[in-house]
Amino acid sequence: MALPDASLLSRTALALAVALLAGCAVGPDYVRPQVDVPAAFKETGGPWKTAAPQTIDADHPWWEAYGDSTLSSLIVQANAANQNIRVAEAQYREAQAITAAARAGFFPTVGLNAGATRAQSNSTGTLKLGTTDTLGLAASWEPDIWGAVRRSVEAGNASQQASADDLAGARLSIQTTLAQDYLQIRVIDLQRDLYASTTAAYAKALELTQHQYAAGTVLRSDVALAESQLKTAQAQAVDLDAQRSQLEHAIAVLTGQAPASFSLPPLETSSQAPTAESLSSAAALHVKLPVTPAGLPSELLERRPDIAGAERRVQAANANIGVAKAAYYPQIVLSASGGFSAATLGTLFNTPSRVWSLGAALAQTVFDGGLRKAHTDQAVAAYDVSVAQYKQTVLAGFQQVEDNLATLRVLDNESALQADAVRAAQLAERMALSQYRAGTATYLSVVTAQTLSLTNQRTAAQVLGRQLAASVSLIAATGGGWNAATTTSGN
Repeated sequence: MALPDASLLSRTALALAVALLAGCAVGPDYVRPQVDVPAAFKETGGPWKTAAPQTIDADHPWWEAYGDSTLSSLIVQANAANQNIRVAEAQYREAQAITAAARAGFFPTVGLNAGATRAQSNSTGTLKLGTTDTLGLAASWEPDIWGAVRRSVEAGNASQQASADDLAGARLSIQTTLAQDYLQIRVIDLQRDLYASTTAAYAKALELTQHQYAAGTVLRSDVALAESQLKTAQAQAVDLDAQRSQLEHAIAVLTGQAPASFSLPPLETSSQAPTAESLSSAAALHVKLPVTPAGLPSELLERRPDIAGAERRVQAANANIGVAKAAYYPQIVLSASGGFSAATLGTLFNTPSRVWSLGAALAQTVFDGGLRKAHTDQAVAAYDVSVAQYKQTVLAGFQQVEDNLATLRVLDNESALQADAVRAAQLAERMALSQYRAGTATYLSVVTAQTLSLTNQRTAAQVLGRQLAASVSLIAATGGGWNAATTTSGN
């Protein structure tokens, strides 16, 4: 193959080097949006600083703080088999592929061509019939002088990181939802034990009124009241079974199983009647209620996957402005080809059959009816949207942390007061029943005391359930990175 002229190669290389050295990425460089944040939590003291995305520790076993091996086992199953997590994983791989596609713009395109052409030509009245065989390589490259490819790769990297944050967020959402469903099942198990002991006591009270009615010491209405009280409690216990079944089905789906193939054995609890202490303590459910630190440090909020993802989408939108603005500048395409062309296949690879070419093309859009401006305006508007969404996500994060801190603080006080109410109601129930046996009180007073006692006991169990749910929600609000065993106030 004949070599190209050396001076031509030198001029081409020099022009290319100058162009590349002068190249710059058009569009604004990324600067993280500023967010006005409070100096401390309203509910608890703690330093705040501007949110900055950090590496998300999606594998942090925050659920171990509850000390329940069954819960830990279920969450491990969900991490491996939940379909929503698999969707997020596939979307992350898709984002990786999109980034790789954008990065391919840095490199030239090389193609191989081969062909055989048989044609008839007319040269000065003489018809000629011949065959031309060709084989060659062709390459073209558009240098990234204005930074369109660099901005595309920057946007792709940011979107890929946001997709990774979405994956972490999906895992955290599944984990916290499963934990709340599981803990609510355990609270229902506690309430079922409460109703089991209550219906047993009501059955004895009914038997007492039946004996006294048979002896002619009480009215038939007392028997009817006792029977109504018992049936009402039994009906409420059946309703708990329906709630438990629905939560069990939800856990099955979260762990990637059909509801028919999953069951969660009831909690093994004491056979004794529930007390104010057992109804108000997580220990009765064989779990621990993580102690909330007096002041959560602000950097824990930065671990929220949704905030990190929103900030990285701002970066991607900012890079897309540069991609849109690069369209205002001319396109430079360098091309080269080399190969063989001969009239016969036998002479195809002979030296005279070698061919080559070098070229450069410059293209500039002169008029497009405002298309480039519209694309730029669209990119700027998309950036403004992403900034607003980022700030809203941060504000929502503040609210969620404050809400759950307030809920835990209030429920802690409510739990103590409700425990006192349970003790007082249980005492009133025992005294009313004793007075009825002695004939100094009507059965209506017994029913009133029993109803009040059951209501207070069930409320105490529900408060415990709300405490456990709020503790999980607080962990979710801080990105799952908070561990009560190692976090101390003032950090």
